[in-house]
Amino acid sequence: MDRIYLDHAATTPVRPEVLETLCATLEEVSGNPSSQHAWGREARMRLEEARERLAAVIGANRREVYFTSGGTVSDNLAVLGRWRAARRHPGAGTAVAYSAVEHKAVIGAAEAAGREGAELVMLGVDGAGRVQPESLEEALAARPAVVSVMWGNNEVGTLQPVEALAARCREAGVVFHSDAVQALGKVPVRVDRVPVDMLTISAHKIGGPKGIGALYIRSGVEVEPLVYGGGQERGMHPGTENVAGAVAFALAAELAEREREAEAARLAALRDRLQQLLLERVPGLIVNGGEADRLPHILNVSLENADQEAMLVSLDLEGVAVSSGSACQSGTVEPSHVLTAMGRGSPTEASIRFSIGRTTTAEEIEAAAERFARVASRVRTS
Repeated sequence: MDRIYLDHAATTPVRPEVLETLCATLEEVSGNPSSQHAWGREARMRLEEARERLAAVIGANRREVYFTSGGTVSDNLAVLGRWRAARRHPGAGTAVAYSAVEHKAVIGAAEAAGREGAELVMLGVDGAGRVQPESLEEALAARPAVVSVMWGNNEVGTLQPVEALAARCREAGVVFHSDAVQALGKVPVRVDRVPVDMLTISAHKIGGPKGIGALYIRSGVEVEPLVYGGGQERGMHPGTENVAGAVAFALAAELAEREREAEAARLAALRDRLQQLLLERVPGLIVNGGEADRLPHILNVSLENADQEAMLVSLDLEGVAVSSGSACQSGTVEPSHVLTAMGRGSPTEASIRFSIGRTTTAEEIEAAAERFARVASRVRTS
């Protein structure tokens, strides 16, 4: 039985050309970018070239791009770092606002700010997971130091009206951050066209290596670092830089952007085919967020009267790798915070996220639908 990987939203296979560049850079560049000798200067040159290439992909100035170790670090730096910087100024914003469907990295950073005295304001969403304009207005009334709304949701794929939300925050003089980890390479992500002040991106979601990400910070936005020590990344994220990772990230981003339009159309067609097949073969199946504009690679479905853990284990045994919209804590499965915010999810409901990618084929989609239907009929209790 062939195994089928449909968990690309969790991580993607490293592209062969990216892996080749990563290995070559590791072999060729042995110096520390902070060193003044020839080895160090070579490393610094490669790092800054990668920064400039990555900045070009998102329409930023290279000095506005800071390399980090991944999306989680970038989200924490954007949310908690921005709030800590703002609280030093009398009269500055004292709240942190974020949507109810944010990645746990954003929610966790906001909660950390809350423990330090920040007022937390959660922006509500509709049944498709979209932030409502009135929720933003209520948040702005609290004078937030930062508003964080993700570009595209990592569980159900819902695209947020980021351009309108960012423009409203700009008008109100409030810093706006967006986690675009899932969106990069799937939809247009340009900071020179959408007035975001901070943007989180990560390499391993677009065929790059794990352990390297970046945070765009618009010139003039004050953010306090979360880590102290050296002056690397202009003091924003100290520590010896991952030069090979940065070079590989830049290449992965360039390739993803170059192929984006055609690949997004292909992914959307595969997603829609999978959705059609599942609806035809599995009675009572619910598509979460299907009425909204979605990222092309994510399909989230729910099945009543089915045990979530049993579904995941059975699908794995059938050779299908997917993810759950729930978190397992202390041996109990709790509904996803995203689905709960959307008015969905229950203890008797199994929610499964399919996420497709560059290596997914039409044949795999057909086989995955057949295996899912077989598992669903076996696992359902009634």
